[in-house]
Amino acid sequence: MNINANLRAFFDVALHAASEAARIHQCHAGGVLEIDTKSTDTDLVTQVDKASEARIREIILDAYPDHTILGEEEGQQGAGSGYRWIVDPLDGTLNYAKGFPIYSVSIALEIDGVVQVGVVLDSVKNELFTATKGGGAFLNGRPIRVSAEANLKRAMLLTGFHYDPESAMQNVTLLANILPRCLAIRRPGSAALDLSYVACGRADGFWELALKPWDIAAGLLILEEAGGKVTDGMGEPYAWSSLSLVTSNSNVHEVFLEALDVGSLELHRPAGQPT
Repeated sequence: MNINANLRAFFDVALHAASEAARIHQCHAGGVLEIDTKSTDTDLVTQVDKASEARIREIILDAYPDHTILGEEEGQQGAGSGYRWIVDPLDGTLNYAKGFPIYSVSIALEIDGVVQVGVVLDSVKNELFTATKGGGAFLNGRPIRVSAEANLKRAMLLTGFHYDPESAMQNVTLLANILPRCLAIRRPGSAALDLSYVACGRADGFWELALKPWDIAAGLLILEEAGGKVTDGMGEPYAWSSLSLVTSNSNVHEVFLEALDVGSLELHRPAGQPT
């Protein structure tokens, strides 16, 4: 893999932390889980989410005690260093709790506001998606690229539904808009893996509403380094505060945006969405 020498140490820490989180996932898979809820009755958290994030934080802070960490379970701790790790310790908690074998750990490092390192590890298939800024994207150490599909009618697209009921129903509208104009739509349940699958050409595009940075930080870098395109639903540059995300292999992006017609909706900001 082509990794900038200045990023190698960060990458190695991210990989170690992701591997430890995946080990925790595997250790508890199929066992008795302590399940609680967060923002809604379908927004689940388990002791595995918490233990995985605690281990990730331990590894990062052992290496870089002055760095900031933003994690799904414990929020943001530390500030001012210019280095922020963005962590989803178990992306696909509902899948994990139900024994549905699609979930992952996602770790990204943002340096001065730009994501420079991304690692997404599929805990079930042991597939490791990685990228460093300017260094390309990889699956288990082999280079990956987005698909070459240029016809939306032959494109397979991915999506997900927010735990906020209003955002979920708005995405139903977008689903109805796009379904007649593409080949197929899938909803795997892990945004980090959705983005990684577009990056390696298994799907041709992905969209979702009201995502959080930890859902997508690593996956967005992997996708962009694989040649993909990332915007909000209006075709503008994506920011953490954006209420819609549209990604693709680049070739179908404009017609994908047109078909979704996100602009026809009055999107709202769910509780806890960053501004």
